[in-house]
Amino acid sequence: MSSGSSISSNRSEAQASLRPQSFRLGEKIIIGFLFATAALSVAVTTAIVFSLFIPLPEFFSQVSITEFFTATVWAPSFANPSFGVLPVVAGTLQVVMYSMLVAVPLGLASAIYLSEYASNGVRKTIKPVLEVLEGIPTVATGLFALFWLRPFIENLTPWLPWESPFSIGVAGVAVGFIIIPLIASVSDDAMRSVPMSLREGAYALGATKMRVAIKVVLPAAISGVVAAFVLGASRAVGETMVVLLVAGGGNPQLVWGFTEASSAMTAFIAARATGEIATGTLDYYTIFAVGSLLFVMTLIMNAIAIRFVNRFREVYE
Repeated sequence: MSSGSSISSNRSEAQASLRPQSFRLGEKIIIGFLFATAALSVAVTTAIVFSLFIPLPEFFSQVSITEFFTATVWAPSFANPSFGVLPVVAGTLQVVMYSMLVAVPLGLASAIYLSEYASNGVRKTIKPVLEVLEGIPTVATGLFALFWLRPFIENLTPWLPWESPFSIGVAGVAVGFIIIPLIASVSDDAMRSVPMSLREGAYALGATKMRVAIKVVLPAAISGVVAAFVLGASRAVGETMVVLLVAGGGNPQLVWGFTEASSAMTAFIAARATGEIATGTLDYYTIFAVGSLLFVMTLIMNAIAIRFVNRFREVYE
């Protein structure tokens, strides 16, 4: 017991000796600046949350919470208004679903190629290109989807009822193209962090490169890959311009279908948050109600993902 206590005391003394006795003026300024930037980030985030939730009591004093969450017609600006948020929530979920159906397999396949198959030269070329693609303006992607991608998909699927120039499904596919680089880049980084010893052990047992990638590397990097999926889904939830241009302002009814014109929560906010509506009106407060619900949905999604990542995280030394 005495030897153990002496060892622990020696360690604490060694750690204490590594700390500076006093900070220089320049170090104090740097520490203060870093603290100020961190505090500013927290303050801005808190201000955003308050700006979203403060108008809610005024909105729900005029609109029933039951109607807001259960009614199937969203028409806040009509002569006979209806405030059922389900149609725009359904539109948002459809965009996320279609985008993930496109982005997850393509992004994950790209990550597997970059991590396990590509040479250093090829990877150094493709990886920066993928990261540059993330910066393409979404309005350009929206115009591409509206004037080229939608007619192309319509020609490929003539059996579908293409009655409207807008489509929630095409909007989801276009958003999927946007988040492919994000999923591929983050998943590639996660897979490359897996120790080479795991790969070498699998190769020593006679596994092929594909089996090593699917059965060894991917499960070992599952927490990072799931984080990439969540980032992609969050990006899809928050996408505005593509949905606004391609999905249309939409049918205020609750609709499901690839070719249907619909509206998402972000598209509604972008379309209504203009100078045309008077401040303090019920139509004005609907923007904050939808924005708050979008914030809560994203927060719940991220919380679930963080819990999943922490549960299945693999730590290697």
